[in-house]
Amino acid sequence: VLLLAFSVVVFAHAELCKPDAQNAFKVRLSIKTALGDNAYAWDANEEYLFKAMVAFAMRRYSSKSTTQISNVLLCNVTDRVSFWFVVTDSAKNVTTVPGSEVEAAIRMNRNRINSAFLLNDKTLQFLKISSTISPPVEPSTPAWLIVFGVVLCLTVAGIIFLIVSGIQRRKKKNKESSDTENLEEKCEVTVTIENGIPCETLDLKAGHINGVYTADDERFASL
Repeated sequence: VLLLAFSVVVFAHAELCKPDAQNAFKVRLSIKTALGDNAYAWDANEEYLFKAMVAFAMRRYSSKSTTQISNVLLCNVTDRVSFWFVVTDSAKNVTTVPGSEVEAAIRMNRNRINSAFLLNDKTLQFLKISSTISPPVEPSTPAWLIVFGVVLCLTVAGIIFLIVSGIQRRKKKNKESSDTENLEEKCEVTVTIENGIPCETLDLKAGHINGVYTADDERFASL
């Protein structure tokens, strides 16, 4: 009788946990990818830990839940570490907990499950359960302070630009004024040509003797 009862339970569990069964979820683990040389082997102990974490998630999701490790069934385990699991109803043990409740419990405790296996949402995948959205990261510096810093930098840069451009314009103006004065001085000492005869510019204050008439004055003076 005991053997018959055990066979019935095993058969019932086999019907409950199978690929694409109602309320069943597929799990895929990438232990080698995540841990490299430190990867651990997936064995019966790891399966027991997984069942315990799922039972913990179910009990934590509902404070009245009486889910035990024996209520978590695994099937179709592969060497590349993928399997299916269901959670049976602790009261009847022949029916499964609705998938929506299992999904909500897994999502609520996703970080705890990941930490137990040293994995994350990408290396421990519940294929029908979407990843938990992590809360947005708040910057350590307030946004208004960043905006104020940018505006202050632009203001300082504008003031520096105005000062430098003013200095450059003043230097350019002084240079042009100096070149004009030099040009005027040069024009004052240039030799002019009148009637084909080069003549120096007269000094109106000191006077100047025209050399053209010097010879005639000496000739008439000797007489």
